[in-house]
Amino acid sequence: MLSKKAQYALKATGYLATRFNGGPVQISEISERKKIPLKFLENILLELRKAGVLESKKGKGGGYYLLESPEKVSLAKIIRIVDGPISMLPCVSLHFYKKCADCEEDVCKINQVFIETRDATIGVLEHKTLNDIIEGVAKK
Repeated sequence: MLSKKAQYALKATGYLATRFNGGPVQISEISERKKIPLKFLENILLELRKAGVLESKKGKGGGYYLLESPEKVSLAKIIRIVDGPISMLPCVSLHFYKKCADCEEDVCKINQVFIETRDATIGVLEHKTLNDIIEGVAKK
């Protein structure tokens, strides 16, 4: 299940995507418009800035903005930054692999099902971008 932190990260970056090339957006505006608690949002945006998805400008006219166009930022990237693995089991994670304590991977049939699940999920999330979030909102 997607964490609340990841949901907020997607909402915030989606909002910034709607304002791409419009200059920095104040964190208070994002918080108010997307109904995200300010302190929680500050931590999320800082994490995304450190990971190179966002940049910030201080002072008058300051705020956060996307470094790349919304079409280039995958949803998988955002989720991995704030939540870590996308896979449901650590033993099938591509970027955060960890062997299960009680598992014999060479004979385990459970991980085979979750490898398929991981691949299907990643297949969607790697190809969906912030632009898809914008278009989804625009259609409503």
